[in-house]
Amino acid sequence: MPELPDITVYIEALRSRTLEQTLSRARVASPFLLRTATPPLSSLEGRRVTELRRLGKRIAFGFEHDLWLVLHLMIAGRLHWEEPGVRLNGKHKLAAFDFPNGSLLLTEAGTKKRASLHVVQGESGLRELDKGGLEVLGSSLAAFTEALTRANHTLKRALTDPRLFSGIGNAYSDEILHAAKLSPVALTQRLKPAEIERLHSVTQSTLQKWIDLLRQQAGVTFPEKVTAFRPEMAVHGKFGKPCPVCGAKVQRIRHADNETNYCPGCQTNGKLLADRSLSLLLKKDWPASFEELEEMRKTPRKNPNISGKP
Repeated sequence: MPELPDITVYIEALRSRTLEQTLSRARVASPFLLRTATPPLSSLEGRRVTELRRLGKRIAFGFEHDLWLVLHLMIAGRLHWEEPGVRLNGKHKLAAFDFPNGSLLLTEAGTKKRASLHVVQGESGLRELDKGGLEVLGSSLAAFTEALTRANHTLKRALTDPRLFSGIGNAYSDEILHAAKLSPVALTQRLKPAEIERLHSVTQSTLQKWIDLLRQQAGVTFPEKVTAFRPEMAVHGKFGKPCPVCGAKVQRIRHADNETNYCPGCQTNGKLLADRSLSLLLKKDWPASFEELEEMRKTPRKNPNISGKP
């Protein structure tokens, strides 16, 4: 799912292409995309884009007469800048928004269509879509501490909760926690003040680092390579590969559709965190450390279900 750095760079590219431009036509191919009926989508046609804004992980286009078009790309949604009047052929093309200088194309890979489009009126309509999480960039340590410790959650859950923090998801939370040298399952209300201060600083610097990198990679072109898995990442999507800091193999915790990646050497003092599916399999034989797991993987005859492969 595109997160704060990705959405920020998307908006910068859209601002240079659509700000003060008039939307000539909005075309929607998927009946599941548009989630609102009033105001109608057609009410945006013939109106100028006056503002672009990030709303958590959503992109909000402000139009004349205080109308807003709000896109949520979810996991597989992506944006593309095409020639005017691009065709909506193919099952992955969900919508197109035509401007005099080009068309903004919305696509979504996969069979589960989760991307959404809302048309709302005014700031009150935007507030209904805003989860209210803290904007970390530029936030004070006091505001960050209050949001982080509001409830006693694991760090991973807290950072990815849109009601607590705006725009942070699975990928960048992994990178933040690795850079802060904190366990993803550490409880927020048990952190020491120095740990919270470090996490606050690292969260800001990590997000800004990725904004700068993605901005540099896109240059003047429209950002097309928007992905949660990047070669420059330290741990996210790097299960089984060596940590670039200490060399220990990156581990993971899987739950439902989510996966947390972490380095036991940098973040958990060598302790292996319980993965739900694997711990159910091993039960009492669950290894206490990364080293024990490596030894188990070296004896496939005794442990046929333990593999070092991702």
